Amino acid sequence: MDFRLTEEQLMIQKAAREFSQQQCLPGVIERDELQKFPKNQIEQLADLGFLGMMTAPEFGGAGMDTVSYVLAMEEISKIDASVSVCMSVNNSLVCWGLEHYGSDSQKQKYLTPLAQGKKDGELYLGAFLLSEPEAGSDATHQHTSVLDKGDHFILNGVKNWITNGSSASVYLVMAQTDASKGPKGINAFIVEKNTPGVTVGPKENKMGIRGSDTHAVSFTDVVVSKQNQIGADGFGFNFAMKTLNGGRIGIAAQALGIASGAYELALAYSKQRQSFGKPIHEHQAIQFKLAEMATRIQTARFLCYHAAWEKDNGMDYTLSAAMAKLHASDTAMWVTTEAVQVHGGYGFVKEFHVERLMRDAKITQIYEGTSEIQKMVIGRSITK
Repeated sequence: MDFRLTEEQLMIQKAAREFSQQQCLPGVIERDELQKFPKNQIEQLADLGFLGMMTAPEFGGAGMDTVSYVLAMEEISKIDASVSVCMSVNNSLVCWGLEHYGSDSQKQKYLTPLAQGKKDGELYLGAFLLSEPEAGSDATHQHTSVLDKGDHFILNGVKNWITNGSSASVYLVMAQTDASKGPKGINAFIVEKNTPGVTVGPKENKMGIRGSDTHAVSFTDVVVSKQNQIGADGFGFNFAMKTLNGGRIGIAAQALGIASGAYELALAYSKQRQSFGKPIHEHQAIQFKLAEMATRIQTARFLCYHAAWEKDNGMDYTLSAAMAKLHASDTAMWVTTEAVQVHGGYGFVKEFHVERLMRDAKITQIYEGTSEIQKMVIGRSITK
């Protein structure tokens, strides 16, 4: 085994670290308080090529490997998970799904500007629409419906908890075409946000990742071209599950970054804060906390790298991605809570950042497959 990163990967890691420190850190507390979408930061990510990192250059992407993507996600998530989740959705769910399962015309029309993050000089993002009011972990029961009208489809329904809900230009929508077929009756469609009948609901007032755009999106008699169906009839559920496998690596990397950011803040604070005549890191109680933080984070990091390596090498990464997301998200929640404890009363104050990281950490145990779903995936994989 070779645990060394390549020169290119180290360059990407450095670029992401500098971007997060210089562009994301200023104003991050204010964006959180005001639930302000980080548009300027996302536009700069597009300029860096980070919105289509793994997309082939022929479709406007940077053609990087998944390990590089994980490195960038970790560094950006240390500072602002609201920025990194936008990056994750566009990379892992939207661009990857279109590149692997979209038609040539769909790739030319949609994938290229999505991978570049811009079209006609304006921000151009994608969103992934699977969850519904009654279809979260049980994604097989889609109530959003599509009727085949011969030369077009008619789409009706509501999708919930959509990242990039109001800022995206393109939606990838899962909808039921034949309820009697269950999951095999689900199809996937490309829908442009400005299509008549598409309505974006109010922004959700969230506990964490408050800067990201999270909305419900409803469809009322929306006309969808036959050219905008992704794959064959009945492929929609498989499309969603295959795409989410890669998405789990992105969210695992986000959780890893949140944990790493909180640990670095706690470590630095422990060297500055004096208690009983010496820096608190010299007290065994604090040393033990820092030691366990570092160990759990390193374990999560290797799980993320391994899942990314399997994906890059064309292997089945279902199990490794689920393990990475489960452990990294649990690590993020535990480490951020302990980081607040290390800070004591200051940990409860916004200007020290760790309380925000703790709030941001919780969602990593929920979206793109809850921790309970990851355990189901792992359990089924290891008992086959």
